[in-house]
Amino acid sequence: MNKPDSLKAHLLATVAELKHNPDRLLIFIDNGKIRCTAAQSLSFEYSFDLQVILTDFAGHPDSVMLPLLGWLSVHQSELLENLSKAADGIQFEADILDNSQVDMSLTLPLTERVVVGKDD
Repeated sequence: MNKPDSLKAHLLATVAELKHNPDRLLIFIDNGKIRCTAAQSLSFEYSFDLQVILTDFAGHPDSVMLPLLGWLSVHQSELLENLSKAADGIQFEADILDNSQVDMSLTLPLTERVVVGKDD
């Protein structure tokens, strides 16, 4: 799976607060599934909820959401374009720690295809 590492690298590069505190960004994969058809190849698709957690985050939520939406527009655009997927697609929760910090959790339903070919 490449998308978790790709999103993590993107957020670390674009969110100022995370550049200085990269350990405050945690990534987890939940509810993972593999879909495979009985086709001639063994190609398959990962389906999972990617949980992104920001701990002790003192920045504005928009500083995370805008880079996240930019990444999604390239890597999982149906979460933005398909109204039925967009309605429940991106979920978040926040625990307000004090007047300046929150723990924030974002949950993204992602898929990733793996194309398998034959090698002579």
